[in-house]
Amino acid sequence: MELKNDTMKGLKRTHYCGEVPLTPCEVTVCGFADRVRDVGNIIFINLRDRTGLVQLAFNDETDREVFAKAQQVKGEYVLMAHGTIRDRDEANPKMKTGKIEVAVDDLRILAKAQTTPFEVTNSDRVNDDLKLRYRYLDLRNPRLQNNLIMRHEIAKAAREYFYANDFLEIETPMMMRSTPEGARDYLVPSRVHKGSFYALPQSPQIYKQLLMVAGYDRYVQIARCFRDEDLRADRQPEFTQIDLEMSFTDVDGLISIGEGFLAHIMKKVLGKDVALPLPRMTFADAMNRYGSDKPDTRFGMEIQNITETVQGIEFPVFTDAVAAGGSVRAIVAKNASAVYTRKEIDKLIDHAKGIGAKGLAYIRWTAEGANCSFKKFLKDGDLDRITAAVGAEEGDLVIISADRDKVVLPVLGAIRLIMARRLEIIPEDKFNFLVITEMPFFEYDEETGKWLAMHHPFTMPMEECLANLDSDPASVRAQAFDFVVNGIELSSGSMRITDYELQQRMFEALGLTDEEIAAKFGFLVDAYRYAAPPHGGMGFGLDRISMILCGADSLRDVVAFPKVQNASEPMSACPSVVDNEQLAELGIAVIEEDKEI
Repeated sequence: MELKNDTMKGLKRTHYCGEVPLTPCEVTVCGFADRVRDVGNIIFINLRDRTGLVQLAFNDETDREVFAKAQQVKGEYVLMAHGTIRDRDEANPKMKTGKIEVAVDDLRILAKAQTTPFEVTNSDRVNDDLKLRYRYLDLRNPRLQNNLIMRHEIAKAAREYFYANDFLEIETPMMMRSTPEGARDYLVPSRVHKGSFYALPQSPQIYKQLLMVAGYDRYVQIARCFRDEDLRADRQPEFTQIDLEMSFTDVDGLISIGEGFLAHIMKKVLGKDVALPLPRMTFADAMNRYGSDKPDTRFGMEIQNITETVQGIEFPVFTDAVAAGGSVRAIVAKNASAVYTRKEIDKLIDHAKGIGAKGLAYIRWTAEGANCSFKKFLKDGDLDRITAAVGAEEGDLVIISADRDKVVLPVLGAIRLIMARRLEIIPEDKFNFLVITEMPFFEYDEETGKWLAMHHPFTMPMEECLANLDSDPASVRAQAFDFVVNGIELSSGSMRITDYELQQRMFEALGLTDEEIAAKFGFLVDAYRYAAPPHGGMGFGLDRISMILCGADSLRDVVAFPKVQNASEPMSACPSVVDNEQLAELGIAVIEEDKEI
């Protein structure tokens, strides 16, 4: 018998599947057939939509034509069903609607499905390549649907908060002039202006500052941004930013708005209260204590400076590091000596070498005593002095690194996280928010030998640092800050330079010529000649916030159609080649690289 698709004529959905009443009434529901159980004279179909499941029931009392139609339903068929809510004989506590079922009196098969390449509700067990190729099927998975719904709720809550605080939502261009913002631009060729290119925005930075010049004192936008850079779990080439800018404020005012936003979405989306104001920590303090400018403060194991403690110990690793202007630092993993055998410690050492360290020293204190990797260099009392200084006891493991601070701190910061995960001491369902302040203005690029802007060249230095711009760039701190939660950066923000002469001075400190300034930032610099109010702003990563609140491991789990590591999208097979006719219209020719034979 050929099965033809039905129509919806005469029926209209009254309820979503997961929201049907739990008391007797008539309902009409629509969705996908999640599971079909045919036991002869009884058929059960779990119907699924974005809100959940409801069971459709067919038995001897069901109209024979409706029952025959139910017998032909297979997984992922699109159905519409009308019937009466009744109690189930056996409740299913795993379903929100598990106490009731729909006794169906009208069933419509709206679309038939071929056998899917994987079971939708079990797609978490399927390899990523297959899931991404059939992303539209994977997106039927309730976990991903819940993630995207939560992302929607976060965006909705963001608009509510900023609208209530007098921000105006204003769109900025998606095609703009190419300007340096720390990553490669995606370029868009112009058909009209052959040989010229637009750039997709890495952020709305320049335009939102121009809006402040124009007098729109509070701007917000849920903005699409693009960066042509290598990918990782928390990065995509196209991403969404909750972008804002404020006039007539200072750093404290900016941070206050950001804190309020985070507290609002936590309460609105997760029902969790966040105590304000958030804790603050300077960049220097974060690096010295945690080895990271985005520290995870849900657990201890802080870095300790033991340079003075090890003075007099003739261990070349220590003495050479200190002589070169470096330091000796340690972390203590409590009750870790049983977990970290010598083999496990060797893995830590290999990892440390892979990220720039020359190696690691250690003290492993078991019931048999303290085994120290540099024991032959110690005199009586040295080991006791070190363990007392760091607070180590029997059962603990002390990891020590000695080198320049720019090596030691991030290495121990990374080892700290690895060990915490291995020891399972990071509490789940805890959100430790933190504001990192007094960010360095410059960072030194050893490859080019130049000082670069750590944030962007429009960031305002702290007033007390202005005298050191030329003489001591390393000491210059910015009126910039980051919002961090659980070791993940959520937002970067800063006050902006609005003084024309100071902006010129900053460009010069960054080694930009007048020609480069005019070519890259001329229109912004010119705007400042007509007076700009004091202003600053920030951008919150909507994708990252969604990933954290959903408890997801990757941005792929909160983005509908993500790119993979090589920036391609397997489902639609993009990027793709275009024909020569299209290229000719743009004045572009594709030149293949010479291949060595």
